[in-house]
Amino acid sequence: MKTILDPHKFNVVIERLSHQLIENHGDFSNTVLIGIQPRGIHLSDRVVTYLNTLVKTKLQYGKLDITFYRDDFNTGGAIHMPNHTEINFSIEDKKVVLIDDVLFTGRTIRSALDALLDFGRPQKVELLTLIDRRFSRQLPIQPDYVGLVIDSINTQKVRVYWKEKDGKDEVVMISK
Repeated sequence: MKTILDPHKFNVVIERLSHQLIENHGDFSNTVLIGIQPRGIHLSDRVVTYLNTLVKTKLQYGKLDITFYRDDFNTGGAIHMPNHTEINFSIEDKKVVLIDDVLFTGRTIRSALDALLDFGRPQKVELLTLIDRRFSRQLPIQPDYVGLVIDSINTQKVRVYWKEKDGKDEVVMISK
């Protein structure tokens, strides 16, 4: 097991990502932030909390469940338990920033894009991710905002620990 982000660097990365969003979206008057359930919401909660200390506008923030949009939903194996979608605003003609913890194959983001279209047609969709495993992509999906890019092989697993859920902030790579 190798530590990729320790607690100090973890917070620095979240603050940097938040400042990049401010640089590109200003007062967020035409931008909404949406965390992808289940793991992306820990990152999106942190980003939104930090942005609220810097931006005077009330941010439009939602959480998106993609369970029934996954391409492996009806395949054998693990049972997928749905989460709750909380999008209490229109995304029609808005800039949407999707937020997830790890970008691996791109399949989760494809599912999120499908689910998002049920809520309207956004002007633009951007992707913010804490970790980008760039050499594992199966779909042509790239993040607009990246905390850290790592090179890993498919047999390695990247695990993100969140203080709220796991008692610590840390990103590790585990070799099988």
